[in-house]
Amino acid sequence: MSTLTTDRIEKKIQLPHPRSKVWRALTDSREFGKWFGAEFSEAFQAGARLRGGITHKGYEHMTMDVTIERMEPERSGEPTTLVVETGFDQIPLARRARAFRDNEGGWASQMRAIADHLGRSS
Repeated sequence: MSTLTTDRIEKKIQLPHPRSKVWRALTDSREFGKWFGAEFSEAFQAGARLRGGITHKGYEHMTMDVTIERMEPERSGEPTTLVVETGFDQIPLARRARAFRDNEGGWASQMRAIADHLGRSS
């Protein structure tokens, strides 16, 4: 399921894996990098701003900036993830629609990547 507006992409996915496994895949910067396709030299922690290198073939020249606003352990009976990317309204109008479309497709791919990663890892 996804929620789309002009300024943000929000994705939700149901992951049928133990909560601890999902938590580790999202909060450990090294494990996150395995499925997301990025390398970070620092650990994820609340309030951190990190820059990581992209490891996807053809995108190795790019970096990603991440701000960890908060890290809250899952408290519901079913593990879920929430990913939000904002700021599209700040992109020049001539590039905005394509940037939004490309990033939305990228996040759809990442939701499949975490599901595949969790299915393979122990």
